Amino acid sequence: MGKKAGKNKKNEYSPQFREKKTFFSDKEIIFRSQNRAKVLTISSKAQIIFIGILLFIGVWSFYSYHIYNKSGVIISVKDRELESTRDAYVDLMGDFLSLQKNISNMLSSLGNKGPRQDIEKYKRQATAVEDKIKQITAEREWASNEKLEEKITLSEAVLQRDIAASERDELKKQINALEDTIDELKEAEMEVLERVAQISSREVGKIKSAFRDINVPLKKNGLYFNPQANRKNAKGGLFVPEPKAKVNDKNISRKISQIFNDVSDFEYYREVAQYVPLGKPVWSYWVTSPYGGRADPFNKKQARHKGVDLASRTGNKIKVQAKGKVTRAEYAGGYGNLVVVDHGNGFVTKYGHMHKIYVKKGQYVDVNEALGEVGNTGRSTGPHLHYEVLFQGKTVDPMPFVKAKIS
Repeated sequence: MGKKAGKNKKNEYSPQFREKKTFFSDKEIIFRSQNRAKVLTISSKAQIIFIGILLFIGVWSFYSYHIYNKSGVIISVKDRELESTRDAYVDLMGDFLSLQKNISNMLSSLGNKGPRQDIEKYKRQATAVEDKIKQITAEREWASNEKLEEKITLSEAVLQRDIAASERDELKKQINALEDTIDELKEAEMEVLERVAQISSREVGKIKSAFRDINVPLKKNGLYFNPQANRKNAKGGLFVPEPKAKVNDKNISRKISQIFNDVSDFEYYREVAQYVPLGKPVWSYWVTSPYGGRADPFNKKQARHKGVDLASRTGNKIKVQAKGKVTRAEYAGGYGNLVVVDHGNGFVTKYGHMHKIYVKKGQYVDVNEALGEVGNTGRSTGPHLHYEVLFQGKTVDPMPFVKAKIS
């Protein structure tokens, strides 16, 4: 029994060896509040960083204290040297003045008959005192008034240095903030310029698209309208030197240049478009007879239609779609009441079967100016506008001109 009990006790004792934890092992802080416990775990990395920060602060504080303490010791030593030197200087100057006074008194009492040896002795003593004064002055250069003021203000200089450093840091922060603001303004400016460039480019694109559309019927007749024809050779004017660029940012400068070019193109194309009949001459219409071959409405024979018939209510206004000069405004047989407008650049428009004519021959008309009213005069079967477009003397299909939009 004894052996068995001893064996059980031996089995019960089984010590466990745990690995020794490092100093920076993870730490846990337990907070208890209102019967609740919260555990805050601090990792070894966080502990090392925290200790590193404390060491850095300690070293920096010790260094700063050492620098300021050393400056104070130097100033204190120099002040003591200055005080002792000035005292010695004053004593020697007093001796020198006293000696000079004695010499003057002796010379005045002895006259020209006094002993020359005593006079020479006094002179040697005066020279020695003067040399001593010069020696002290040379060894202690900072004892002069300028050096004295410089050393007295050394403490103030150290203080001013710290203030200047603080102001410099604050100024750097303000400069950095200002640079950030400038960058934000540049980004906003680029966004605005990009938007303006898109708008100007889109407007130019509308006019160019309209010119491409009207060139479709022109090409069928071997014709082509080049809106840039007059722009290439049209040069002149006074010499005005170009101002130096004030924008340093290349991206902004390039975008501004692009916008100027687009705006210049837009102004030019818009000016040209004012003399090209783009748009519908009557607000509401429906096509009753297209351009080209058709059966004549009266004799049903095959015929060529030089324009397009736009049916509309009698009295509806007929408006010219480009600037020009009225070259004809009268009754013209099969055309009925007819108005012809010359727009220049080779373009001419004709308006037939009008009910009333508002303009006269030789009159200049502007865009959207009313020429008259829709009617049923001449060789016509009902109220409509017979509309023709001519380019360089040849009739072309008016519908691409009617459908063209630039706004």
